[in-house]
Amino acid sequence: MTVCYSSVIVISIPRNQLLQFDTLIIGSGLAGLTLALKLADHHKVGLITKKALLDGASSWAQGGIAAVLSAEDTPEAHTQDTLLAGAGLCDEAATRYVVEHGKAAIDWLIAQGVPFTKDSESNIGYHLTREGGHDRRRIIHAADATGHAVQETLSKKVLAHPNITVLEEYMSVDLITGKKLGLTENRCFGAYALDTATDEVVTIAAQHTVLATGGTGKVYLYTTNPDTATGDGIAMAWRAGCRVANMEFIQFHPTCLYHPYAKSFLISEAVRGEGGILKLPDGTRFMPNHDARAELAPRDVVARAIDYEMKKGGIDCVYLDISHQSVEFLQEHFPNIFARCLKLGINISQEAIPVVPAAHYTCGGVMADLHARTDVKNLYAVGETAYSGLHGANRLASNSLLECLVFADAASRHILSLPHEAIHLLPEWDDSRVSDADEHIVIAHNWAELRHFMWDYVGIVRTNKRLQRAQHRVNLLQNEIDEYYAHFHVSSDLLELRNLVTNADLIVQSALARHESRGLHYSLDYPDTLDNPEPTILTPKSR
Repeated sequence: MTVCYSSVIVISIPRNQLLQFDTLIIGSGLAGLTLALKLADHHKVGLITKKALLDGASSWAQGGIAAVLSAEDTPEAHTQDTLLAGAGLCDEAATRYVVEHGKAAIDWLIAQGVPFTKDSESNIGYHLTREGGHDRRRIIHAADATGHAVQETLSKKVLAHPNITVLEEYMSVDLITGKKLGLTENRCFGAYALDTATDEVVTIAAQHTVLATGGTGKVYLYTTNPDTATGDGIAMAWRAGCRVANMEFIQFHPTCLYHPYAKSFLISEAVRGEGGILKLPDGTRFMPNHDARAELAPRDVVARAIDYEMKKGGIDCVYLDISHQSVEFLQEHFPNIFARCLKLGINISQEAIPVVPAAHYTCGGVMADLHARTDVKNLYAVGETAYSGLHGANRLASNSLLECLVFADAASRHILSLPHEAIHLLPEWDDSRVSDADEHIVIAHNWAELRHFMWDYVGIVRTNKRLQRAQHRVNLLQNEIDEYYAHFHVSSDLLELRNLVTNADLIVQSALARHESRGLHYSLDYPDTLDNPEPTILTPKSR
Protein backbone atom coordinates (compact mmCIF):
# COMPACT_ATOMS: atom_id res chain seq x y z
CA MET A 1 0.00 0.00 0.00
CA THR A 2 1.23 3.51 -0.82
CA VAL A 3 0.84 6.31 1.72
CA CYS A 4 1.62 10.03 1.29
CA TYR A 5 3.35 11.97 4.10
CA SER A 6 3.99 15.66 3.35
CA SER A 7 4.36 14.93 -0.36
CA VAL A 8 6.87 12.14 0.30
CA ILE A 9 5.82 8.82 -1.23
CA VAL A 10 6.64 5.94 1.09
CA ILE A 11 5.96 2.24 1.02
CA SER A 12 4.15 1.01 4.11
CA ILE A 13 5.12 -2.41 5.40
CA PRO A 14 2.72 -4.46 7.52
CA ARG A 15 4.97 -4.89 10.53
CA ASN A 16 5.43 -2.85 13.70
CA GLN A 17 9.20 -2.52 13.44
CA LEU A 18 9.23 0.10 10.65
CA LEU A 19 8.77 3.85 11.17
CA GLN A 20 8.95 6.42 8.38
CA PHE A 21 9.59 10.16 8.44
CA ASP A 22 10.65 12.85 6.01
CA THR A 23 13.40 13.83 8.46
CA LEU A 24 14.74 11.83 11.39
CA ILE A 25 16.48 13.86 14.11
CA ILE A 26 18.58 11.90 16.59
CA GLY A 27 18.93 13.98 19.76
CA SER A 28 16.71 16.42 21.64
CA GLY A 29 19.08 19.21 22.67
CA LEU A 30 18.77 22.76 21.43
CA ALA A 31 19.97 21.89 17.91
CA GLY A 32 17.50 19.01 17.59
CA LEU A 33 14.49 20.91 18.93
CA THR A 34 15.25 24.00 16.84
CA LEU A 35 15.60 21.94 13.68
CA ALA A 36 12.39 20.01 14.37
CA LEU A 37 10.37 23.21 14.77
CA LYS A 38 11.86 24.80 11.65
CA LEU A 39 11.02 21.74 9.52
CA ALA A 40 7.69 20.68 10.95
CA ASP A 41 5.38 22.96 8.97
CA HIS A 42 6.57 21.24 5.79
CA HIS A 43 7.99 17.86 6.86
CA LYS A 44 6.88 14.92 8.93
CA VAL A 45 9.60 14.86 11.59
CA GLY A 46 10.65 12.04 13.87
CA LEU A 47 12.74 13.02 16.90
CA ILE A 48 14.30 10.29 19.01
CA THR A 49 16.00 10.80 22.36
CA LYS A 50 17.52 8.09 24.50
CA LYS A 51 16.16 9.50 27.74
CA ALA A 52 13.47 12.13 28.36
CA LEU A 53 13.11 15.18 26.14
CA LEU A 54 14.90 17.51 28.58
CA ASP A 55 17.74 15.20 29.59
CA GLY A 56 20.37 16.44 27.14
CA ALA A 57 23.37 18.68 27.83
CA SER A 58 21.63 21.80 26.50
CA SER A 59 19.37 21.84 29.55
CA TRP A 60 22.44 22.00 31.79
CA ALA A 61 23.87 25.14 30.15
CA GLN A 62 23.91 27.87 32.79
CA GLY A 63 25.67 30.94 31.43
CA GLY A 64 23.80 31.94 28.31
CA ILE A 65 24.14 32.58 24.59
CA ALA A 66 26.78 34.85 23.06
CA ALA A 67 25.49 37.19 20.34
CA VAL A 68 25.99 40.73 19.11
CA LEU A 69 22.91 42.49 20.47
CA SER A 70 24.12 45.75 22.00
CA ALA A 71 24.98 48.95 20.14
CA GLU A 72 28.33 48.86 21.97
CA ASP A 73 29.19 45.52 20.35
CA THR A 74 30.12 44.54 16.79
CA PRO A 75 30.27 41.30 14.78
CA GLU A 76 33.96 41.97 14.21
CA ALA A 77 34.63 42.12 17.97
CA HIS A 78 32.76 38.85 18.62
CA THR A 79 34.55 37.23 15.68
CA GLN A 80 37.96 38.32 16.92
CA ASP A 81 37.26 37.05 20.45
CA THR A 82 36.24 33.68 18.98
CA LEU A 83 39.31 33.48 16.74
CA LEU A 84 41.59 34.39 19.63
CA ALA A 85 40.09 31.75 21.92
CA GLY A 86 40.32 29.19 19.10
CA ALA A 87 44.11 29.60 19.06
CA GLY A 88 44.54 29.81 15.31
CA LEU A 89 42.38 26.84 14.33
CA CYS A 90 38.93 28.39 13.88
CA ASP A 91 37.56 28.34 10.35
CA GLU A 92 37.17 32.07 9.78
CA ALA A 93 34.33 31.73 7.25
CA ALA A 94 32.33 29.51 9.62
CA THR A 95 33.04 31.82 12.54
CA ARG A 96 31.82 34.91 10.69
CA TYR A 97 28.77 32.99 9.46
CA VAL A 98 27.74 32.04 12.99
CA VAL A 99 28.40 35.48 14.47
CA GLU A 100 26.54 37.29 11.70
CA HIS A 101 23.46 35.07 12.19
CA GLY A 102 23.53 35.42 15.98
CA LYS A 103 21.02 38.22 16.40
CA ALA A 104 18.47 36.51 14.14
CA ALA A 105 18.84 33.34 16.23
CA ILE A 106 18.18 35.23 19.48
CA ASP A 107 15.25 37.10 17.94
CA TRP A 108 13.76 33.72 16.98
CA LEU A 109 14.11 32.43 20.55
CA ILE A 110 12.49 35.58 21.94
CA ALA A 111 9.63 35.10 19.48
CA GLN A 112 9.19 31.54 20.78
CA GLY A 113 8.75 32.97 24.29
CA VAL A 114 12.09 32.19 25.95
CA PRO A 115 12.13 34.21 29.24
CA PHE A 116 15.53 35.89 29.04
CA THR A 117 16.46 38.07 32.02
CA LYS A 118 15.31 41.63 31.42
CA ASP A 119 17.08 44.87 32.29
CA SER A 120 15.18 48.15 32.07
CA GLU A 121 18.42 50.13 31.96
CA SER A 122 19.79 48.21 28.97
CA ASN A 123 19.31 49.66 25.49
CA ILE A 124 18.02 46.29 24.30
CA GLY A 125 15.78 45.58 27.29
CA TYR A 126 17.69 42.47 28.35
CA HIS A 127 20.58 41.92 30.74
CA LEU A 128 23.88 40.99 29.14
CA THR A 129 26.67 39.42 31.16
CA ARG A 130 30.35 38.87 30.38
CA GLU A 131 32.35 35.66 30.42
CA GLY A 132 35.96 34.60 30.03
CA GLY A 133 37.49 35.42 26.64
CA HIS A 134 34.89 38.06 25.75
CA ASP A 135 36.08 41.67 25.65
CA ARG A 136 32.62 43.01 26.50
CA ARG A 137 29.18 42.04 27.75
CA ARG A 138 27.31 40.06 25.08
CA ILE A 139 25.86 37.02 26.87
CA ILE A 140 22.06 37.02 26.95
CA HIS A 141 20.73 34.67 29.61
CA ALA A 142 17.80 33.49 31.67
CA ALA A 143 19.23 33.97 35.18
CA ASP A 144 21.73 31.09 35.61
CA ALA A 145 19.63 28.39 33.93
CA THR A 146 19.53 29.53 30.32
CA GLY A 147 19.70 26.09 28.77
CA HIS A 148 16.80 24.80 30.81
CA ALA A 149 14.66 27.85 30.06
CA VAL A 150 15.29 27.54 26.33
CA GLN A 151 14.76 23.77 26.26
CA GLU A 152 11.56 23.95 28.29
CA THR A 153 10.11 26.62 26.01
CA LEU A 154 10.95 24.80 22.77
CA SER A 155 10.02 21.32 24.03
CA LYS A 156 6.45 22.47 24.72
CA LYS A 157 6.14 23.66 21.13
CA VAL A 158 7.67 20.44 19.80
CA LEU A 159 5.25 18.29 21.77
CA ALA A 160 2.31 20.37 20.57
CA HIS A 161 3.19 20.24 16.87
CA PRO A 162 1.12 17.68 14.92
CA ASN A 163 3.93 16.96 12.44
CA ILE A 164 6.53 16.03 15.07
CA THR A 165 6.66 12.55 16.58
CA VAL A 166 8.79 12.37 19.73
CA LEU A 167 10.14 8.96 20.71
CA GLU A 168 11.59 9.05 24.21
CA GLU A 169 13.74 6.22 25.61
CA TYR A 170 14.99 5.27 22.13
CA MET A 171 18.72 4.62 21.82
CA SER A 172 20.18 4.87 18.31
CA VAL A 173 22.09 1.73 17.33
CA ASP A 174 23.55 2.59 13.92
CA LEU A 175 22.86 4.49 10.74
CA ILE A 176 21.48 2.63 7.72
CA THR A 177 23.67 3.56 4.79
CA GLY A 178 24.07 2.56 1.17
CA LYS A 179 27.33 0.91 2.08
CA LYS A 180 25.51 -1.42 4.48
CA LEU A 181 22.82 -2.11 1.90
CA GLY A 182 25.37 -3.01 -0.77
CA LEU A 183 24.77 0.11 -2.88
CA THR A 184 27.50 1.99 -4.73
CA GLU A 185 26.37 5.40 -3.45
CA ASN A 186 26.99 5.88 0.25
CA ARG A 187 23.95 7.79 1.44
CA CYS A 188 21.92 7.58 4.62
CA PHE A 189 18.46 6.04 4.62
CA GLY A 190 17.64 6.24 8.33
CA ALA A 191 18.71 4.39 11.44
CA TYR A 192 18.16 1.42 13.69
CA ALA A 193 17.08 2.33 17.22
CA LEU A 194 16.63 0.33 20.41
CA ASP A 195 13.31 0.84 22.16
CA THR A 196 14.62 0.54 25.72
CA ALA A 197 11.14 -0.08 27.10
CA THR A 198 10.73 -3.29 25.07
CA ASP A 199 14.37 -4.12 24.21
CA GLU A 200 13.30 -4.33 20.56
CA VAL A 201 15.29 -2.74 17.74
CA VAL A 202 13.10 -0.78 15.33
CA THR A 203 13.88 0.35 11.79
CA ILE A 204 13.39 4.06 11.09
CA ALA A 205 13.39 5.14 7.44
CA ALA A 206 13.90 8.78 6.49
CA GLN A 207 14.86 10.85 3.48
CA HIS A 208 17.11 12.98 5.72
CA THR A 209 18.82 12.01 8.98
CA VAL A 210 20.32 14.54 11.38
CA LEU A 211 22.79 13.77 14.16
CA ALA A 212 22.24 16.10 17.12
CA THR A 213 23.43 13.80 19.89
CA GLY A 214 25.85 16.12 21.70
CA GLY A 215 29.39 15.45 22.83
CA THR A 216 31.39 12.71 24.52
CA GLY A 217 32.06 14.01 28.04
CA LYS A 218 31.25 10.67 29.66
CA VAL A 219 34.44 9.20 28.21
CA TYR A 220 36.11 10.92 31.19
CA LEU A 221 35.84 10.08 34.87
CA TYR A 222 34.93 13.66 35.85
CA THR A 223 32.61 15.65 33.61
CA THR A 224 30.02 18.39 33.78
CA ASN A 225 27.96 16.53 31.17
CA PRO A 226 24.81 14.46 31.76
CA ASP A 227 24.93 10.67 31.51
CA THR A 228 23.60 10.88 27.93
CA ALA A 229 26.84 12.44 26.60
CA THR A 230 28.41 9.28 25.19
CA GLY A 231 29.40 10.47 21.71
CA ASP A 232 26.79 8.35 19.92
CA GLY A 233 26.47 10.53 16.82
CA ILE A 234 30.23 10.86 16.36
CA ALA A 235 30.73 7.10 16.63
CA MET A 236 27.85 6.26 14.29
CA ALA A 237 29.02 8.79 11.69
CA TRP A 238 32.57 7.39 11.84
CA ARG A 239 31.27 3.87 11.27
CA ALA A 240 29.17 5.18 8.38
CA GLY A 241 32.23 6.62 6.64
CA CYS A 242 32.32 10.25 7.80
CA ARG A 243 35.55 12.06 8.56
CA VAL A 244 36.03 13.61 12.00
CA ALA A 245 38.22 16.56 12.93
CA ASN A 246 39.97 18.03 15.99
CA MET A 247 38.91 15.33 18.42
CA GLU A 248 41.97 16.03 20.59
CA PHE A 249 40.45 19.33 21.70
CA ILE A 250 38.33 18.43 24.72
CA GLN A 251 37.39 21.46 26.77
CA PHE A 252 37.74 21.06 30.51
CA HIS A 253 35.52 23.52 32.33
CA PRO A 254 37.60 25.14 35.08
CA THR A 255 34.93 25.22 37.74
CA CYS A 256 32.88 22.15 38.53
CA LEU A 257 31.58 22.04 42.11
CA TYR A 258 33.79 19.82 44.27
CA HIS A 259 31.50 18.04 46.71
CA PRO A 260 30.83 14.32 47.33
CA TYR A 261 27.08 14.78 46.77
CA ALA A 262 27.22 17.16 43.79
CA LYS A 263 27.30 15.05 40.65
CA SER A 264 28.55 17.03 37.64
CA PHE A 265 27.28 20.39 38.91
CA LEU A 266 28.76 23.27 36.96
CA ILE A 267 29.63 26.65 38.45
CA SER A 268 28.94 28.98 35.56
CA GLU A 269 31.61 30.99 33.76
CA ALA A 270 29.43 34.01 34.53
CA VAL A 271 30.37 33.79 38.23
CA ARG A 272 33.89 34.83 37.25
CA GLY A 273 32.42 37.29 34.76
CA GLU A 274 30.63 39.02 37.63
CA GLY A 275 33.77 39.29 39.76
CA GLY A 276 34.44 35.83 41.19
CA ILE A 277 38.08 35.31 42.29
CA LEU A 278 39.95 32.01 42.25
CA LYS A 279 41.96 31.29 45.39
CA LEU A 280 44.11 28.61 46.97
CA PRO A 281 42.99 27.05 50.26
CA ASP A 282 45.04 29.66 52.18
CA GLY A 283 43.16 32.47 50.41
CA THR A 284 45.94 33.40 47.96
CA ARG A 285 44.77 34.56 44.53
CA PHE A 286 46.74 32.77 41.78
CA MET A 287 45.31 33.53 38.32
CA PRO A 288 47.29 36.80 37.78
CA ASN A 289 50.45 34.67 38.00
CA HIS A 290 49.29 32.63 35.01
CA ASP A 291 47.66 35.16 32.65
CA ALA A 292 47.20 38.92 32.48
CA ARG A 293 43.46 38.39 32.01
CA ALA A 294 43.35 36.54 35.35
CA GLU A 295 39.93 34.98 36.02
CA LEU A 296 38.62 36.24 32.66
CA ALA A 297 41.16 34.28 30.62
CA PRO A 298 39.73 31.60 28.29
CA ARG A 299 38.74 28.28 29.80
CA ASP A 300 41.79 26.34 28.67
CA VAL A 301 44.12 28.80 30.40
CA VAL A 302 42.12 28.79 33.62
CA ALA A 303 41.71 24.99 33.65
CA ARG A 304 45.46 24.44 33.18
CA ALA A 305 46.24 26.99 35.88
CA ILE A 306 43.97 25.22 38.37
CA ASP A 307 45.38 21.83 37.39
CA TYR A 308 48.92 23.19 37.89
CA GLU A 309 48.14 24.66 41.31
CA MET A 310 46.40 21.48 42.45
CA LYS A 311 49.34 19.29 41.41
CA LYS A 312 51.92 21.74 42.78
CA GLY A 313 50.25 22.02 46.17
CA GLY A 314 48.86 18.48 46.40
CA ILE A 315 45.40 19.91 47.02
CA ASP A 316 42.01 18.42 46.13
CA CYS A 317 40.44 21.63 44.85
CA VAL A 318 40.69 25.41 44.64
CA TYR A 319 38.08 27.98 45.67
CA LEU A 320 35.96 30.43 43.70
CA ASP A 321 35.05 33.41 45.85
CA ILE A 322 32.19 35.75 44.99
CA SER A 323 31.18 36.45 48.59
CA HIS A 324 31.96 40.17 48.13
CA GLN A 325 28.69 40.47 46.19
CA SER A 326 25.46 41.00 48.11
CA VAL A 327 22.98 38.23 48.83
CA GLU A 328 20.44 40.07 46.67
CA PHE A 329 22.84 40.21 43.73
CA LEU A 330 23.72 36.52 44.00
CA GLN A 331 20.12 35.39 44.29
CA GLU A 332 19.12 37.53 41.31
CA HIS A 333 21.96 36.50 39.00
CA PHE A 334 22.72 32.97 40.22
CA PRO A 335 19.57 31.66 41.90
CA ASN A 336 20.16 28.00 41.02
CA ILE A 337 23.84 28.01 41.97
CA PHE A 338 23.02 29.83 45.21
CA ALA A 339 20.26 27.36 46.10
CA ARG A 340 22.20 24.23 45.13
CA CYS A 341 25.30 25.26 47.08
CA LEU A 342 23.21 26.26 50.11
CA LYS A 343 21.51 22.87 50.04
CA LEU A 344 24.98 21.31 50.26
CA GLY A 345 25.95 23.56 53.19
CA ILE A 346 27.86 26.22 51.20
CA ASN A 347 26.60 29.78 51.58
CA ILE A 348 28.29 31.51 48.63
CA SER A 349 27.51 34.95 50.08
CA GLN A 350 29.76 34.12 53.04
CA GLU A 351 32.30 31.56 51.79
CA ALA A 352 34.14 30.49 48.68
CA ILE A 353 32.96 27.61 46.46
CA PRO A 354 35.24 24.53 46.19
CA VAL A 355 35.83 23.80 42.49
CA VAL A 356 37.84 21.51 40.19
CA PRO A 357 38.17 21.23 36.39
CA ALA A 358 36.04 18.62 34.61
CA ALA A 359 35.54 17.49 31.00
CA HIS A 360 32.94 19.81 29.54
CA TYR A 361 32.80 20.15 25.76
CA THR A 362 33.91 18.31 22.62
CA CYS A 363 35.30 20.95 20.25
CA GLY A 364 35.87 18.47 17.42
CA GLY A 365 33.39 16.11 15.85
CA VAL A 366 31.83 15.01 12.57
CA MET A 367 32.98 17.22 9.72
CA ALA A 368 30.09 19.33 8.44
CA ASP A 369 29.84 22.27 6.04
CA LEU A 370 27.89 25.53 6.36
CA HIS A 371 24.69 23.63 5.50
CA ALA A 372 25.51 21.04 8.22
CA ARG A 373 26.06 18.35 5.55
CA THR A 374 28.47 15.49 6.32
CA ASP A 375 30.46 13.25 3.96
CA VAL A 376 27.49 10.88 3.65
CA LYS A 377 24.64 12.08 1.44
CA ASN A 378 21.41 12.97 3.27
CA LEU A 379 23.21 12.84 6.63
CA TYR A 380 23.62 16.07 8.62
CA ALA A 381 25.36 16.89 11.91
CA VAL A 382 24.55 19.86 14.14
CA GLY A 383 25.61 21.12 17.56
CA GLU A 384 28.34 19.55 19.66
CA THR A 385 28.28 16.40 17.52
CA ALA A 386 29.61 18.38 14.57
CA TYR A 387 32.91 19.96 13.69
CA SER A 388 31.79 23.17 12.00
CA GLY A 389 35.11 24.99 12.38
CA LEU A 390 33.69 27.53 14.84
CA HIS A 391 35.55 26.47 17.98
CA GLY A 392 39.04 25.73 16.70
CA ALA A 393 41.37 24.60 19.47
CA ASN A 394 39.21 26.04 22.26
CA ARG A 395 35.55 27.03 22.43
CA LEU A 396 34.77 30.57 23.50
CA ALA A 397 32.28 30.63 26.38
CA SER A 398 28.58 30.65 25.39
CA ASN A 399 29.23 30.08 21.70
CA SER A 400 27.90 26.51 21.91
CA LEU A 401 24.17 27.26 22.10
CA LEU A 402 24.64 29.89 19.40
CA GLU A 403 26.20 27.25 17.13
CA CYS A 404 23.24 24.94 17.76
CA LEU A 405 20.76 27.61 16.72
CA VAL A 406 22.59 28.86 13.63
CA PHE A 407 23.42 25.46 12.14
CA ALA A 408 19.99 24.00 12.92
CA ASP A 409 18.57 26.89 10.89
CA ALA A 410 21.11 26.28 8.11
CA ALA A 411 20.29 22.57 7.99
CA SER A 412 16.55 23.26 7.91
CA ARG A 413 16.87 25.65 4.97
CA HIS A 414 19.00 23.18 3.01
CA ILE A 415 16.68 20.24 3.71
CA LEU A 416 13.60 22.25 2.72
CA SER A 417 15.27 23.31 -0.52
CA LEU A 418 15.60 19.72 -1.74
CA PRO A 419 12.97 17.83 -3.74
CA HIS A 420 11.14 15.02 -2.00
CA GLU A 421 12.30 11.52 -2.86
CA ALA A 422 10.90 8.06 -2.29
CA ILE A 423 11.93 6.48 1.00
CA HIS A 424 13.59 3.10 0.48
CA LEU A 425 12.36 -0.20 1.75
CA LEU A 426 14.76 -1.14 4.53
CA PRO A 427 15.62 -4.49 6.12
CA GLU A 428 14.67 -5.29 9.67
CA TRP A 429 17.31 -5.56 12.36
CA ASP A 430 18.63 -9.13 12.34
CA ASP A 431 19.43 -10.55 15.77
CA SER A 432 18.68 -14.17 14.94
CA ARG A 433 22.28 -15.26 15.52
CA VAL A 434 22.91 -13.68 18.92
CA SER A 435 21.89 -14.62 22.46
CA ASP A 436 21.24 -12.90 25.77
CA ALA A 437 24.37 -11.71 27.56
CA ASP A 438 25.46 -13.95 30.40
CA GLU A 439 27.90 -11.62 32.19
CA HIS A 440 26.89 -7.95 32.37
CA ILE A 441 29.85 -7.28 34.68
CA VAL A 442 32.04 -7.14 31.56
CA ILE A 443 30.31 -3.94 30.44
CA ALA A 444 30.47 -2.31 33.88
CA HIS A 445 34.15 -3.19 34.30
CA ASN A 446 35.14 -1.93 30.85
CA TRP A 447 33.16 1.28 31.31
CA ALA A 448 34.97 2.05 34.59
CA GLU A 449 38.39 1.17 33.14
CA LEU A 450 37.87 3.38 30.09
CA ARG A 451 36.84 6.48 32.02
CA HIS A 452 39.69 6.11 34.53
CA PHE A 453 42.53 5.74 32.03
CA MET A 454 41.14 8.51 29.81
CA TRP A 455 41.20 10.84 32.82
CA ASP A 456 44.69 9.75 33.88
CA TYR A 457 46.35 9.61 30.45
CA VAL A 458 44.36 11.89 28.10
CA GLY A 459 43.44 14.75 30.43
CA ILE A 460 44.34 18.43 30.72
CA VAL A 461 48.12 17.82 30.40
CA ARG A 462 49.37 15.01 28.14
CA THR A 463 52.57 13.15 27.23
CA ASN A 464 53.40 10.71 24.44
CA LYS A 465 53.89 7.90 26.95
CA ARG A 466 50.49 8.51 28.55
CA LEU A 467 48.79 8.65 25.16
CA GLN A 468 50.47 5.43 24.01
CA ARG A 469 49.34 3.69 27.19
CA ALA A 470 45.82 4.91 26.55
CA GLN A 471 45.96 3.70 22.92
CA HIS A 472 47.05 0.22 24.03
CA ARG A 473 44.14 -0.04 26.45
CA VAL A 474 41.67 1.35 23.89
CA ASN A 475 42.72 -1.34 21.41
CA LEU A 476 42.20 -4.09 23.98
CA LEU A 477 38.78 -2.76 24.93
CA GLN A 478 37.70 -2.36 21.31
CA ASN A 479 38.47 -6.00 20.55
CA GLU A 480 36.65 -7.21 23.63
CA ILE A 481 33.59 -5.01 23.02
CA ASP A 482 33.40 -5.90 19.30
CA GLU A 483 33.35 -9.58 20.21
CA TYR A 484 30.67 -8.95 22.85
CA TYR A 485 28.59 -6.90 20.39
CA ALA A 486 28.77 -9.67 17.77
CA HIS A 487 27.49 -12.40 20.08
CA PHE A 488 24.86 -10.84 22.35
CA HIS A 489 21.66 -8.83 22.11
CA VAL A 490 22.27 -5.11 22.23
CA SER A 491 21.48 -3.07 25.32
CA SER A 492 21.74 0.66 25.95
CA ASP A 493 24.77 0.11 28.22
CA LEU A 494 26.56 -1.93 25.55
CA LEU A 495 25.77 0.61 22.82
CA GLU A 496 27.01 3.52 24.91
CA LEU A 497 30.20 1.68 25.86
CA ARG A 498 30.83 0.76 22.21
CA ASN A 499 30.41 4.40 21.20
CA LEU A 500 32.57 5.72 24.03
CA VAL A 501 35.44 3.41 23.11
CA THR A 502 35.21 4.62 19.51
CA ASN A 503 35.33 8.22 20.71
CA ALA A 504 38.27 7.45 23.01
CA ASP A 505 40.15 5.96 20.07
CA LEU A 506 39.47 9.08 17.94
CA ILE A 507 40.59 11.39 20.76
CA VAL A 508 43.82 9.48 21.34
CA GLN A 509 44.61 9.16 17.62
CA SER A 510 44.12 12.89 17.17
CA ALA A 511 46.20 13.78 20.24
CA LEU A 512 49.07 11.57 19.06
CA ALA A 513 48.96 13.23 15.64
CA ARG A 514 49.35 16.79 17.00
CA HIS A 515 53.02 17.52 17.69
CA GLU A 516 52.53 20.85 19.44
CA SER A 517 50.66 22.43 22.33
CA ARG A 518 47.67 24.49 21.26
CA GLY A 519 44.44 25.52 22.90
CA LEU A 520 42.96 22.62 24.84
CA HIS A 521 45.71 20.18 23.83
CA TYR A 522 48.78 20.66 26.02
CA SER A 523 51.70 18.24 25.62
CA LEU A 524 54.78 18.16 27.84
CA ASP A 525 56.64 16.52 24.95
CA TYR A 526 55.68 19.27 22.49
CA PRO A 527 55.31 22.44 24.61
CA ASP A 528 55.80 24.84 21.68
CA THR A 529 53.17 26.11 19.26
CA LEU A 530 53.70 25.59 15.52
CA ASP A 531 53.59 28.52 13.11
CA ASN A 532 51.16 27.01 10.58
CA PRO A 533 48.49 24.98 12.37
CA GLU A 534 46.10 22.66 10.58
CA PRO A 535 43.02 20.81 11.81
CA THR A 536 43.51 17.15 12.69
CA ILE A 537 41.37 15.20 10.23
CA LEU A 538 40.82 11.45 10.58
CA THR A 539 39.38 9.40 7.72
CA PRO A 540 37.76 5.97 8.20
CA LYS A 541 39.71 3.14 6.54
CA SER A 542 36.50 1.97 4.84
CA ARG A 543 36.13 5.20 2.84
